[in-house]
Amino acid sequence: MIVEEFRDAVAVYRRLRDLGRQEPPGLTYVASWVTPDVTRCYQVMETEDRALLDAWMSLWDDVVEFEVVPVVTSEEAEAELAERL
Repeated sequence: MIVEEFRDAVAVYRRLRDLGRQEPPGLTYVASWVTPDVTRCYQVMETEDRALLDAWMSLWDDVVEFEVVPVVTSEEAEAELAERL
């Protein structure tokens, strides 16, 4: 999960319109949600290679401040805990 604080929302959406998300092969956009005031975005991305995520964020870090929160699916969490349930 990527938490994005927009430094300049207009610049973010202009770049997105003009260039797309620009994610490298191996990094997949899943979904995103933006706060109504368009200052923060919660975005789910998938990859097996953290370096791809870092490379992608470097393309946007002039207009976005990023926080990366690794997550797993509910099913994966349940499987991890199964022996203790």
